[in-house]
Amino acid sequence: MLLPAVRLVRLGRVPYSEFLALQERWLRRLQAEPGAEGPPSRTEAEAGAGALLLCEPAGPVYTAGLRGGLTPEEAARLRALGAEVHSTGRGGLATFHGPGQLLCHPLLDLRRLRLRLRAHVAALEACAVRLCGLQGLRGACARPPPYTGVWLGERKICAIGVRCGRHITSHGLALNCCTDLTWFEHIVPCGLVGTSVTSLSKELQRHLTVDEVIPPFLEAFKETYKCTLFSEDSSN
Repeated sequence: MLLPAVRLVRLGRVPYSEFLALQERWLRRLQAEPGAEGPPSRTEAEAGAGALLLCEPAGPVYTAGLRGGLTPEEAARLRALGAEVHSTGRGGLATFHGPGQLLCHPLLDLRRLRLRLRAHVAALEACAVRLCGLQGLRGACARPPPYTGVWLGERKICAIGVRCGRHITSHGLALNCCTDLTWFEHIVPCGLVGTSVTSLSKELQRHLTVDEVIPPFLEAFKETYKCTLFSEDSSN
């Protein structure tokens, strides 16, 4: 049986607003594909299942989810620090994105992967847990809501927030590789009081870049989603 194929789109280091704009273009493209409105045939299910967008944010950005998380006064304070502030359509509250962080936005047709939304969230968590394990961090684990994401004890290393419309997912995960964690001190990440954030570099006590993390992450993604990946130019 053929495995579902997912387009891999790697952008490198780009402004967050550019990443969001590309995500919206891909969403429109995927929703316009034949079969997007009805159940997929076996041939469609084994063909294109969507796209996997990867980037490293070029600058500091704070984002709020569907549940909010930032008042206008807080947003103004964060902008005064030199960061961008965006409201997004993902689940969850406020978080930070910036250099040294891997952003992974799978735009997947869940019907073609035969997944429900909660299984998709669990698969994203499993990818990050697997990646941590490959780096030697055996204690990484997922936790139930409201602690969605991947943790090492009380330290959050990977945030997850998704959206799904017409069976197609968007947004995804943010994995701290060598992120400047001081940016998180200006908010309550994901609204979780009494917890902290960490990164692969901090836990491993060595500098680990986004570029170094991507190859093992992609292997974890293919294993978890039981799919193949093929590359496509990011300008499309």
